[in-house]
Amino acid sequence: MKHLSIKDLSEEDRPREKLLQHGETSLSNAELLAIVLGSGNREQSAVDLAKEILQKSDNDLNKFGRLSLGDLMQFKGIGEAKAISVIATLELGRRRKLSEIGIKQSIQNSKDVFELFNETLSDIDYEEFWVLLLNRGNRIIKKYKVSQGGLSGTVTDVRLIIKESVLLLSSGIVLVHNHPSGNINPSNQDIELTKKISIAVKYFSINLLDHLIIGLGAYYSFADEGILPS
Repeated sequence: MKHLSIKDLSEEDRPREKLLQHGETSLSNAELLAIVLGSGNREQSAVDLAKEILQKSDNDLNKFGRLSLGDLMQFKGIGEAKAISVIATLELGRRRKLSEIGIKQSIQNSKDVFELFNETLSDIDYEEFWVLLLNRGNRIIKKYKVSQGGLSGTVTDVRLIIKESVLLLSSGIVLVHNHPSGNINPSNQDIELTKKISIAVKYFSINLLDHLIIGLGAYYSFADEGILPS
């Protein structure tokens, strides 16, 4: 028995034809995904398979965006080639969003920092620790990744942060890392590391301006919550 493809649907239900006639905004999320998949399996059309995949992600595109190659290949009818196509499509979407946001000339508040890092950190299932370097006018000098870890944490070397901050003559820094679990509340380790870095940078007349924890499109700001070490 052949795989059910989009061609097997009635003409009015074919996502490609619907897109051509009415535009991409007329399609549901499942229909857009079905176009990427191209075909379903022996029991399901591409649209039905797309609906199943999205339902497994609670119809939440943020959760869907976190699916790995292996996660996608668990679905019947999704081989390596199709899974790669979906992952590549998701990555293009992320890169487009990043290019639209761009790097702000200056940072005014925690929301600015969140918008700068959200697309980078919200969708990954491992922890990364980043630093944002600012000059006296809070204009961005550089943003860079300090470390990358596993599901439960990452090791951050304070000396690397100090070195880069001093070399680039930073006046202020912002710490940013993600919690893959989606729980944005700081752990005891997060709080202790923040204190440690705050003390260390002050020896070089550098101010720790904030520490953001990002998870599933939300964030926690040490500065906003009033727990940033003074």
